[in-house]
Amino acid sequence: MSDAAGKPVRLSMHAREQCIERGATEAEVVQAIREGDAEPAKRGRTLFRYNFAFNSTWQGRHYAIKQVAPVVAEEPGELVVVTVYTYYF
Repeated sequence: MSDAAGKPVRLSMHAREQCIERGATEAEVVQAIREGDAEPAKRGRTLFRYNFAFNSTWQGRHYAIKQVAPVVAEEPGELVVVTVYTYYF
């Protein structure tokens, strides 16, 4: 992404719904974008991955790590989060 670090981040309605369903917060999504590892995604988008210490239970199982992986489309004035994946391990 070109100079994406300073752009504001906006979550689409779909991304907000996915955060709720998959156990991520908006703050975690923003941190994943600002500090995570970037990789190319479909349609010219970028996927960011960031591992958070979790050490808690999700859907009845205990996990040490929660990885938050937002998919971002860079627009001229903002970064638009189109969806959010969350992995527990």
